[in-house]
Amino acid sequence: MSTKTPHQLTPEEEDRMVEAEFQDVLNGYLSSNHRKKVEIIERAFRFAKEAHKGIRRRSGEPYILHPIAVAKIASQEIGLGSTSICAALLHDVVEDTEYTVEDIEQHFGKKIAQLVAGLTKISGGIFGDKASAQAENFRKLLLTMSEDIRVVLIKMADRLHNMRTLGSMSPNKQYKIAGETLYIYAPLAHRLGLFAIKTELEDLSFKYEHPAAYERISRQISASEARRSAVYNDFSEPIKEKLVGMGLKYEAKARLKSVYSIWRKMETKHVPFEEVYDLYAMRIIFDCDDPTKEKSICWQIYSAITDIYRLHPERTRDWISNPKANGYQALHLTVMGPDGNWIEVQIRSRRMDEIAELGFAAHWKYKIGEGDEESELNAWLSTIKDILDNPEPNAIDFLDTLKLNLFASEIVVFTPKGELLTLPNNSTVLDVAFELHSEIGMHCIAGKVNHKLVPLSHRLHSGDQVEVLTSQSQTPKPDWVNYLATAKAKSRLRQLMRKEMAPVIEKGREIYEKYLSDNGITDNNDVITKVLGTLRYDNREALFTALGRGETVLPEHLVKILRPASSSILSKILRPLKGKKSQLQIAGTAPVKPEINIKETYVLQCDEKNGNNFKLCDCCSPVPGDDVMGWVNDDGEVELHALSCPRASVLKASYGKRILNTRWAEQQGLFLAEVRIEGIDRFGILQEIIQMISMHLAIDIRKLDIEAEKEVFHCDLSVRVHDTKVITDLCAKLKNIRGVQRAARVNHLE
Repeated sequence: MSTKTPHQLTPEEEDRMVEAEFQDVLNGYLSSNHRKKVEIIERAFRFAKEAHKGIRRRSGEPYILHPIAVAKIASQEIGLGSTSICAALLHDVVEDTEYTVEDIEQHFGKKIAQLVAGLTKISGGIFGDKASAQAENFRKLLLTMSEDIRVVLIKMADRLHNMRTLGSMSPNKQYKIAGETLYIYAPLAHRLGLFAIKTELEDLSFKYEHPAAYERISRQISASEARRSAVYNDFSEPIKEKLVGMGLKYEAKARLKSVYSIWRKMETKHVPFEEVYDLYAMRIIFDCDDPTKEKSICWQIYSAITDIYRLHPERTRDWISNPKANGYQALHLTVMGPDGNWIEVQIRSRRMDEIAELGFAAHWKYKIGEGDEESELNAWLSTIKDILDNPEPNAIDFLDTLKLNLFASEIVVFTPKGELLTLPNNSTVLDVAFELHSEIGMHCIAGKVNHKLVPLSHRLHSGDQVEVLTSQSQTPKPDWVNYLATAKAKSRLRQLMRKEMAPVIEKGREIYEKYLSDNGITDNNDVITKVLGTLRYDNREALFTALGRGETVLPEHLVKILRPASSSILSKILRPLKGKKSQLQIAGTAPVKPEINIKETYVLQCDEKNGNNFKLCDCCSPVPGDDVMGWVNDDGEVELHALSCPRASVLKASYGKRILNTRWAEQQGLFLAEVRIEGIDRFGILQEIIQMISMHLAIDIRKLDIEAEKEVFHCDLSVRVHDTKVITDLCAKLKNIRGVQRAARVNHLE
């Protein structure tokens, strides 16, 4: 491709570049084992090129390069065929030009038109003003997916290319799209078995959300490469010799953890980069023409490795006998390497490896009739369809319900007849009851797990045999929702409870509407948000239920809070910016009206005299130095959240128009931070800790809780600090005190 920017190219050079990119797609397709339908792909490209003529992307390049890139990902990275390549090339034609789905059908047939229609349906509203636009969009995505899985696979390719070119977007759009990707698309890619795409989506989201951390970890990976290679070579050589001696044709490689997964481990385990020992796994991929022999070869390799190295008995994972619900098959074992660190080895056949990397699309290559893997996917899709047929009334609740299934680690349990059920981790007897049938779920009273009587709230483990006991006199209870881990069961229980509670909810709605009417307040989104926030209810349904049952009342003082909201302040605040900067009065003590332009970076300032120009939230309590984002709440205040806060993920995926890119001002005040200290107890250790903090480091201690049990102590500390550097320095110095084993900042996300 030319080194000139898109603006510097002549029309002829630009056209040559576009043609070369398309040729690249064709070459990849021709080298695949799909039937060669070049003519229809050529026609689809010419049609799309003409339709998008003269249109450019934000980066300045011709728009047609985006559909070409999506088609290339769909073909070469997901392994889809000509129908999907054509749909990818045409996916924006109906939305962005005068052409209709009927035009596409006339030129390219019904199947391609259906895929384009499905893709058009799920693209609308992605940057919509409604709070739940993204959740509704996701619902459409899944509805379409249950009709034809290829729609969601092409959508994945579209999202991946958007993430690869995210640099040309404004910072607040980057936050929104990266947050949405991490919240929705990465787990969906994982569930569909698109491992390589899931990893790249996570890394790209992380790059835009935490640029400094991304750069730092990337540099540390590069710096440690030589040492890592030496350790890997020492470890792998004896294994390779053994495999050659067995006469196997194989490929062995070191699989490095992604930047995002290294960062997640550092955050959750509170360890520095140097202490993340499982930076890589060894992967062995062997060739085998006979699928019936794959399992025995995997165990032969397992036996050969455990003859050389000491096995970690609790970290063997047999995904061959019981594949994951996304089709993943492999045998994992963890052994002690020559340097004394544990190293994971993943053993796969070539077929298993392609399915692990490309996901279900690769199954079509190996599919002979209805395979087990295909039925696994269909089972998951039918679960999704079940939830879609009975959707949550609140779109955000729906999204969270779905995420139960998307993120879930799995367990495998058996019915008394030996049938196998794959369920999310932490599933209970009640989940099994609903999985078998809604009627069984409704009347479940208890269960027998491994022939022992247990309550319906009993949490299951992989390998359990589960029998469900029912009684016709049993009826569903509201607190059952706390016992459920599967999205299907939660959705069905809420539906059953809604039927039962309908008269109560209706009574509560009437009380609410009469209260507003009596006080001359117009009901709108801002009003209900304020009511829910003041009375601390999650949604309308919960509020109306409490009002209907007489468990709560609408207090008189609520009127003062609601009157300004009924004039819909927020709609004025968030009116699309047309060259003018919005002025906001931040609630609280600050008399100054800060300027908020969501397209510009918002500077976070502390002012002890007049108050801050932002509001800290209890959910994550960030301090200067943390990667943070701003969100304009219903009062026009800028709420601050750490980017790693789960609440921030929901806000980015659901309220994109209110997201602010932020940076801390040079001078900041003092912020509360919490530190947890653990160690071996001894006489005088508390005195040393306090002396170190208040005397030597001159840090203000606000709270200190210490508890000793036998020889071990735990200490929770609240201190006032200027920024994260002070916390890092404090933790490092505390670790130097004799007996202190661990000192780390505690965030509220754990």
